[in-house]
Amino acid sequence: MKLGLGLYKHMLTPDNFDFARQCGATHIVAHLVDYFHGGKDNPAQNQPTGGETGWGICNDTELWSLDLLLSLKQRINDAGLELAAIENFDPAHWYDVLLDGPKRDEQMEGLKILIHRIGAAGIPVMGYNFSIAGVAGRITGPFARGGAVSVGMDGTFDVPVPNGMVWNMVYDPDAPKGTLPEITSEQLWRSFAFFLNELLPVAEQAGVVLAAHPDDPPLPTLRKQPRLVYQPHMYQRLIDINSSPANQFELCLGTMAEMTEGDLYDFLDTYTKQNRVAYIHLRSVTGKAPHYRETFIDEGDIDMVKVIHILRRNNFQGVVVPDHTPQMTCSAPWHAGMAHALGYIKALMDC
Repeated sequence: MKLGLGLYKHMLTPDNFDFARQCGATHIVAHLVDYFHGGKDNPAQNQPTGGETGWGICNDTELWSLDLLLSLKQRINDAGLELAAIENFDPAHWYDVLLDGPKRDEQMEGLKILIHRIGAAGIPVMGYNFSIAGVAGRITGPFARGGAVSVGMDGTFDVPVPNGMVWNMVYDPDAPKGTLPEITSEQLWRSFAFFLNELLPVAEQAGVVLAAHPDDPPLPTLRKQPRLVYQPHMYQRLIDINSSPANQFELCLGTMAEMTEGDLYDFLDTYTKQNRVAYIHLRSVTGKAPHYRETFIDEGDIDMVKVIHILRRNNFQGVVVPDHTPQMTCSAPWHAGMAHALGYIKALMDC
């Protein structure tokens, strides 16, 4: 088991690499999508929030080059760290794969090229979230201990997705007015099966694991679009589509705890034994979707001692990252919150 830190694109800096090492982390999970470009309400160093208009506007229409990936890996290695994974495809690179649109096959070929490049750069994992609506409908407030600013949800979010948006980001600012047509859950699963069956053979050849994030927030529908994995048992359907060893989970335990069914600890035990968990987002919450609050790692509903015990018992070899955490009231809210989370996780791992 390894301790890592996830960093957004604009936070992939030497100072933050040093910060990760100082907190005891050995690995980085890197986001190359610029969620914050053109967003109206996004903070500089916190989760992107956004509202009806989404997080931001896609500004990276070209596939990430091998040189870019190699350069990023080298910078991280030079700081004494390892690059564990890239997290999330840019919506500009696969919107019609998600929407089953006219450019689906063309964009699928682009994803194959990208996976080959990720493998050639020696990056072992590509995390993704196969979702039309993405992460949306959340609120921000002083929800955590001591009034620390965190995020939560207070009811469903049914505002339709506008044309030109997918995964809560605008890929076409000039799209005609209107909203995406509603589709069924089975239509979404068919699109997902196409994605998996096309990309997994390429991932195997490239030596890359594809790691699926559960739907956050975990609801049957969001913004009038179906969701893929919003209860624990739905992950098994993902494996049943294609049993490739490259078909794994990017397991967000906070999201899993927000789900209304299943036992988080049994699920974690089962699938770490099966080597289906590529890496883990370790954060905590109180409540269940659609009414929950994100908390500090030591105050929520998840028994973190039990989680680490399961991972140790099953010889989990992947990376654990805090994902995100409440903001502390000081001059460096993000860094303080992350230092608390990383220190807590490291102490549990060491014990």
